[in-house]
Amino acid sequence: MASGTIRYWAAAKAAAGTAEEPYDAGTLADALRRARETHAEQPEFARVLLRCSFLVDGDPVGTRAHETVHLSEGGTVEVLPPFAGGAR
Repeated sequence: MASGTIRYWAAAKAAAGTAEEPYDAGTLADALRRARETHAEQPEFARVLLRCSFLVDGDPVGTRAHETVHLSEGGTVEVLPPFAGGAR
């Protein structure tokens, strides 16, 4: 098990009610499960997570199963909801 920080951005930050919080987990799946439990009183949080992408220590998770993404001691998980914008 590793300890680190989960950082929430934009809609994920609003749904969590915080910009960041600690994790104690071995995999991304474990960290997200515990975050959902922590924010169980905020149902929008779980819905937002379904639309998010994730960076673990700066590397995109992409389509990898969250159970296979191991977390490092002192690491960072970035939770990124979809962003609008771009050129027309």
